[in-house]
Amino acid sequence: MTTVTGERIRLEFPAESDPRWAALVARDKSADGQFCYSVATTGVYCRPSCPSRLANPRNVRFHATPAEAEAAGFRPCLRCEPNGTSPAERNAGKVASACRLIEAAEEMPALAELAEAAGLSSFHFHRVFKTVTGLTPKAYASAHRTKRVQDELKRSATVTEAIYDAGFNSNSRFYEKSAGMLGMTPTGYRAGGAGTEIRFALAESSLGSVLVAATGKGVCAILLGDDPEILLRDIQDRFPEARLIGGDEGFENTVARVIGFVEAPALGLDLPLDVRGTVFQQRVWQALREIPVGSTASYADIASRIGSPKSVRAVARACAANALAVAIPCHRVVRSDGGLSGYRWGVERKQALLTREGSA
Repeated sequence: MTTVTGERIRLEFPAESDPRWAALVARDKSADGQFCYSVATTGVYCRPSCPSRLANPRNVRFHATPAEAEAAGFRPCLRCEPNGTSPAERNAGKVASACRLIEAAEEMPALAELAEAAGLSSFHFHRVFKTVTGLTPKAYASAHRTKRVQDELKRSATVTEAIYDAGFNSNSRFYEKSAGMLGMTPTGYRAGGAGTEIRFALAESSLGSVLVAATGKGVCAILLGDDPEILLRDIQDRFPEARLIGGDEGFENTVARVIGFVEAPALGLDLPLDVRGTVFQQRVWQALREIPVGSTASYADIASRIGSPKSVRAVARACAANALAVAIPCHRVVRSDGGLSGYRWGVERKQALLTREGSA
């Protein structure tokens, strides 16, 4: 096929008009397993993500399966091994094994120990682990231990029982870390925040009412809505036994900074956050915080980024569970077709946030 652009004439080959060509050019790892391609001049076939030099499209043919490529007389590439497990799948397996080691250990295993078990250098293992899970090994260990402690505190008859069931071999070791894990005392967490002080204040913004709440660890909630009473009930439901204290003058400064951030997200929010969630939720929320201001990503994009491409619905649920509006920018997640989907605080607010970020 011939394309004429001004005075330039360019030949287009069949491979270029095939939608799979774009995946090949992009070295799209998510396309691995969906098809493979062969190169007539080399006699080999590869997976789409093969890092070898891009072939001339006139020599490229696409095949649905490795068997089809081999039936056509091509041999598998020794670099990307298209007829075996993909590098991404192998890495995912190594990371999954590392996660099991972390979960089974009382103390966080040394990075070198995890890397050796995976058969990788420490640097490469750290990079692969974060690519697959969205968290560093240390952050994953912290999130897992926090979730385990939370679950045991809800299930066990006593705090002591929960401590040992969560994998701690001594009370002192647990209490050294409990404040960072829970944002409150273990007894307070079991009682729905009993004895815990949570400062809060209500304010108004161009997006309606805003409730800002914080524990001693950092801002734990930024809630948006039309009715301040509903926002107040929301924070009360989260911590039914906590001591909710109206913000003093110092806290009002925190609220003012949050409101400024809501009005101009591009400025960023330089405040500590008390982020609580499951390991999966934290992976999703971290991926959301990496979406640049003025950009969007689909739920499928986020699922792929955290190494779980089939968990699109779980990603949507994690977005819905987010209690830190704008600070964890779930408003930047859209449908695959670019359309706005549901937003916990209203689609109109989502549109308004995206519009002002796009302008910035």
